Amino acid sequence: MRYEKGHRDETRRHILDVASAQFRESGIAAVGLAGIMSEAGLTNGAFYTHFASKEDLVREVLVDALTRREQRHKANLENGVAVETVIRDYLSARHRDRAGTGCPTAALAAEIARHPKTTRDAFTGKISDLIGLMAEQIRQGTAEERRRRAITIYSTMVGALQLARAVNDRRLSDEILENAVDAALTIANER
Repeated sequence: MRYEKGHRDETRRHILDVASAQFRESGIAAVGLAGIMSEAGLTNGAFYTHFASKEDLVREVLVDALTRREQRHKANLENGVAVETVIRDYLSARHRDRAGTGCPTAALAAEIARHPKTTRDAFTGKISDLIGLMAEQIRQGTAEERRRRAITIYSTMVGALQLARAVNDRRLSDEILENAVDAALTIANER
């Protein structure tokens, strides 16, 4: 059976989207290829037409998801969106409650630390790019100072989001987010 031009790319994109949501929602280790392919409406055998292994898929998902976040940061820069807006959006209850579509760093960082060097290299490069873009949004200080603050802000945001998702007390979770916003804005000199 012959498929239309672009079918292979569309199928690959669909597998990436399904895997990305499942990884962020449930964790990489908890998600199997059979579950991904079933939700994608494809056979397990079709997986290997697009990816060499689960690790290859993990790496592709990370690069894709982080590239999308990077594009959002670039658009923020081009449109003059303040770093305060980025911080408040990231540390919102809406973001906390939607892990499947949220930041892959907050959802997957602990697991990525245990993956092979090639996956960690791809993750590291994308995180460095995101930090650089955040540093560009910070208005005050030398380039080195802005980068240091961007690293601290990003680390604060990711850690706070992870902690806010992990606790089972909604009030405490909200407090974590609110206090992290205040801390990040102070670091950014936006207060």
